[in-house]
Amino acid sequence: MTAKILSGRELSAEIRREVAAGVAEMQQKHGVTPGLAAVVVGDNPASAVYVANKGRACLEAGLFSETAQLPATATEDEILAAIGRLNGDPRFHGILAQLPLPAGINRHRVVEAIDPAKDVDGIHPCNLGKLLQGRPDFAPCTPAGIVELLLHNGYDTDGANVVICGRSDIVGKPLAALLMRRARGGNATVTVCHTRTRGLEEITRRADVLVVAMGRPAAITAGMVKEGAAVIDVGINRVPDPGARRGYRLMGDVDFNTVSRRAAAITPVPGGVGPMTIAMLLSNTLTAARISIHPELAHGH
Repeated sequence: MTAKILSGRELSAEIRREVAAGVAEMQQKHGVTPGLAAVVVGDNPASAVYVANKGRACLEAGLFSETAQLPATATEDEILAAIGRLNGDPRFHGILAQLPLPAGINRHRVVEAIDPAKDVDGIHPCNLGKLLQGRPDFAPCTPAGIVELLLHNGYDTDGANVVICGRSDIVGKPLAALLMRRARGGNATVTVCHTRTRGLEEITRRADVLVVAMGRPAAITAGMVKEGAAVIDVGINRVPDPGARRGYRLMGDVDFNTVSRRAAAITPVPGGVGPMTIAMLLSNTLTAARISIHPELAHGH
């Protein structure tokens, strides 16, 4: 068996085209351009790449985009003040605080400072609470992208056994909530594994859909995967490679070469989940702009 490659590049391009059409319609009908602001503190190289990609994607889809760049020495109060200014700026319908933040900055305080109506990352406690109730305005971008990728490729999770390796606030936990919703792309039986899980291999081998967000290169090997499973690799790790032009190569949390011979479908790294995250961010920003014009569209309005 050779696994079908679940390309995030193709589907994300489709979603971005849909967003561009929605932006054009909003400009025409309401004279409003959806705006997205990123708050970046310091100069984390991975964050810089993500923010540059996000800026390009915004430009292509016709969104207004700006980056509030703060030095690594910025205090928590300075970061909160920058977010406060963006909350009050009507040009921006979406705000994201680029994580990770420098040591000593309270991530929760920063995230909670964002107006929930502009939290297009979907990680403010208000939005996570609505997600847990099954009525999110914005689902966190990576989990939402994973669900779209599964649905687009014919993987209905209704009644399926889904195992998620990783319990982070931005992937594992919200993805579990999305997959358990009484909705299309939900109704799954979800198991969440983490560093304290005993007998991990036995659990992962039962998964119809295996989602891996462990932060360790090639942590999942073929023997841990059920034959015919769909495998979603969220990991992105830089592995030293003297033969590569940059001296490293990108690798997921799944041993792609062996697992792709056992699974029915697998996401590549790069080009799988990553592009979907940016596509869903643009989609969430368009949704936030729509809700700002039509508040009745918000869940629980």
